Amino acid sequence: MDSVKYRLNDPRLAPRRTRMDIPGWAGERQPRANGSHEQVWHCVPFSEGAQYGIELFYPYDFELQVTTRDGKLELSGDWGEPPSPSLQWPPFRNFGDGFYTYQILLDLKVPKGYAIRTEPHPRFYTDRTDTCPIAVPALIRNFWPMLFFCVFKAPAEGRTHIFRPGEPFAQVIVIPEEANFTVEPMSPDEAAERELQSRRIHASRPTLGKETEWVSNTDTVFDGTYRHLHRAAKEKARKS
Repeated sequence: MDSVKYRLNDPRLAPRRTRMDIPGWAGERQPRANGSHEQVWHCVPFSEGAQYGIELFYPYDFELQVTTRDGKLELSGDWGEPPSPSLQWPPFRNFGDGFYTYQILLDLKVPKGYAIRTEPHPRFYTDRTDTCPIAVPALIRNFWPMLFFCVFKAPAEGRTHIFRPGEPFAQVIVIPEEANFTVEPMSPDEAAERELQSRRIHASRPTLGKETEWVSNTDTVFDGTYRHLHRAAKEKARKS
């Protein structure tokens, strides 16, 4: 198993593998059963994607509000005196009104051949209040010894992004340093194989999804076909 090692300025940044908070930003603990309201954690691809990275937490004891008003960015927080004379304070800065930065001072050391990529925390996609910070994607290569700052998209006019103590504000994923792939059409044989696979799954769905079909309170039909195939694929990979 590969390790990602960290070095940070504030221990309360507390990087850790991303978890899904249920109940919380990932939804309520509702069963996959008739009459339930669908939750994002019901979807295996989303759950796996949401937990793929490392989450970072706002390390300060007070709330920070970032608002766009009359086209100008306003950052409001009770910063007080800097904890150290050498620190840039406050650590958040306006960046051309369309963005703002956080002087994060975080070092994530990944294995050779890998890089880190910043992105919005998965709770951004479930936030109905439009207050979740939006981290801008950035690829930091292995040779760079410190993530000096993180960039965020400014909220829309009249909107406010809120950073709360101990709340995750961004996710980092570890990916290959080089994207060594091309995009090209499948050969006729490859396309035929994928089509056959798709048709077999569709034909087997009544069996694969047996006893797992349910209808949400918005009349959306769900079943466990993907979950069954997912478990089977993981078990096959484990044994190989």
